[in-house]
Amino acid sequence: MPAVTAALLAVAFAAGCGPQPEEEAAGRPSASSCAAGGLDTEVSGKLTVATDEPAYEPWFEDGRPANGRGFESAVAYAVAKRLGYDEGDVAWRTVPFNKAFAPGEKTFDFDINQVSISDERRKAVDFSSGYYDVRQAVVAMKDSRAAGATGIADLRRVRLGAQVGTTSLDHIDDVVRPTRAPAAYAKNDQAKSALRNGQVDAVVVDLPTAFYITGAEVTDARIVGQFENRGGTPEQFGLVLDKGSALTPCVTDAVDALREDGTLAALEKRWLSDAVDVPVLR
Repeated sequence: MPAVTAALLAVAFAAGCGPQPEEEAAGRPSASSCAAGGLDTEVSGKLTVATDEPAYEPWFEDGRPANGRGFESAVAYAVAKRLGYDEGDVAWRTVPFNKAFAPGEKTFDFDINQVSISDERRKAVDFSSGYYDVRQAVVAMKDSRAAGATGIADLRRVRLGAQVGTTSLDHIDDVVRPTRAPAAYAKNDQAKSALRNGQVDAVVVDLPTAFYITGAEVTDARIVGQFENRGGTPEQFGLVLDKGSALTPCVTDAVDALREDGTLAALEKRWLSDAVDVPVLR
């Protein structure tokens, strides 16, 4: 082989095997493929976002996800903006909580509804990276025998309830391990009604919801305490996507960027209550 030809082949081979763009090298989509025009969304040119109905505060305000008010509504629009979609390009769809992460094809691009990331749920759906670190809390009527609990052992003999399919219910089963089976409700509204009516002594909900319940909905109830993170790893809410969705890397990059630039922290400060004074149940 002539020396010149060999040299040209060497240059060509080096060019083909040289460093690739950072996104490609990391197995992540390029910036151009994550632009609004490059996303294969449910409806072309639109971003379809799902949540349950009713949409509870402080995650959504006035039961209207599309108004941009409330933590999760604001997060959804912030993610949409990072992906190149204006507010008018976001279409909201109602999807029940448990259906959002059940097996099967989805009718949304992503769902935002206080869905905790778990390995079990990952078998059926994709998740973005976490957009909120959450703890579970116990709410009891002030005159309930659960109101004076200072530790997990104090809760084992009281009547507890939570929404079905939630990590709140998992905490009752796996952390408290009560002597009687907990009551499971289709909606948090039903759990709150049971609490008011004395059908349960306490309910378990995420901490921001506990603040809203005791501050605005059931004002003669109190937050008994919050649970520690299990295994030293914080429980996180993630955006839910169809299993194997091509949008997952782009949506994850958007969430990561919002965490890094302080947007998520600012939205959390604006819409969610401070948990500093809530005792930890051990």
